[in-house]
Amino acid sequence: MRVRGALRGGGSWLALAGAALAAVTGCAPGSAERSSPAIQAQRRGFALPSWSTGDYDGPHAAAYVKAIADTGASWLQLNPTWYQQDPRDGEPRRTDETASDDGVRHIIGLARAAGLKVLLKPHVDLLDGQDRATIRPADRGRWFAAYTRLIVHYAGLAREAGATEFAVGTELAGLSAERPEWLAVITAARERFGGPLVYAANYDEYARVRFWDALDLIGIDAYWPIADRPTTDPAALRRAWRPIAMRLAAFSAEHRRKILFTEAGYVSQRGATTRPYSWTISEVRGDEEQAAAYEALLKGFSGQPWWAGVHWWMWDDWPDAGETPPPLAYSPHGKPAEQVVRRWWRGR
Repeated sequence: MRVRGALRGGGSWLALAGAALAAVTGCAPGSAERSSPAIQAQRRGFALPSWSTGDYDGPHAAAYVKAIADTGASWLQLNPTWYQQDPRDGEPRRTDETASDDGVRHIIGLARAAGLKVLLKPHVDLLDGQDRATIRPADRGRWFAAYTRLIVHYAGLAREAGATEFAVGTELAGLSAERPEWLAVITAARERFGGPLVYAANYDEYARVRFWDALDLIGIDAYWPIADRPTTDPAALRRAWRPIAMRLAAFSAEHRRKILFTEAGYVSQRGATTRPYSWTISEVRGDEEQAAAYEALLKGFSGQPWWAGVHWWMWDDWPDAGETPPPLAYSPHGKPAEQVVRRWWRGR
C-alpha cells in the first residue's frame, strides 16, 4: 500500500489458466525454495503495518495478533517503514514513525506463538507525501547502497526472529527495471536470510520487473479497479477479475513462479471497488461493497494452482494513528468483510 493519505465465479473460469501452470511448476534453476511448504500451501494472511516506533511492542500488539489468528489466518505481514525526503533523495532513513527493531522481534515472537508464519516486508515512503513509485534518486548508486544496507539489516532481523519469508522491496516502480542493482540486493538478502524471497510489485508494475527469476515468488499488490461504479454484487466483481486472472496465470506460467497477492484490500467506502488503491474515495460507508469485493477475490482465486494466496491490507489501525476514520478504513475488523474471511478461512 502506498503512503497514507495518498493514492495508494467460481474456479471454473480459471481452470484452463491453472492447467497451463501445472505443466511448468517443477523446480526451475535459481530458486531452491519454491518447493518449500511455505510456498506450496495457499496462504491466508493479513498485513499489520506500523506507523510509530512503539507499535509492535505496544499494549495492543498481542490483541491484534490474537484477533488475526482467530479469523483463520495462517500468516501475518509486518511493515517497518523508512522514509526519504523526496523522490530525488539518495538515502532512506529511520524516523519516529519507524517500528523499533525490538518491536519487530517482539511481534514476530507473538505471531509464532499464535501459530502464524511471518512475512517481513519493509517499506520505503516519502515524507513529502508522494507515491513511493515516484522514487528516482539523483544518485542511484548511493541510493542502492543505502537501500541494500536497509534490506541486509531486516533480512538479518528476519532470520534472527524466525520470520518465514522476506520481501526485498515494495512498489518501487521507478527503480524496478534496474536488473543488476536488484540482483545485488537479492544476493545480499540471501546471504542473511535462508527462506523464500519475494518482491511486491504494484498491480501496474509487475510486468516491468526484470528480476523475477532471482526470487521465489512473484508478489503483486493487487489494487486493480474492478468496477466503474459502486457495486455490492460479488458476481459482477468476479466477472471483472476474469481477464486479469487469465493474464496472471499466463504470467505465472511464463516465469515459473507462483503469484502471491502481497497486498489486496478495499476501504469501507462507497466506490471502493473503483479505486482500491485510494484511502479516500467518499465519506459514505461502504461495508457491503467491501464485503462483496472480499467475496469476489476469495471465490475467484482460492484453489487456483498458480495463486499462492493473499495478505489483506490491513487488519486494523493503531489507536490514534489513523488518518481515515475506522468505519471508513481498510480494516475489515468488525465489519461484514471480516465475516466473509471467517467463512472462507474457518468454514463459518
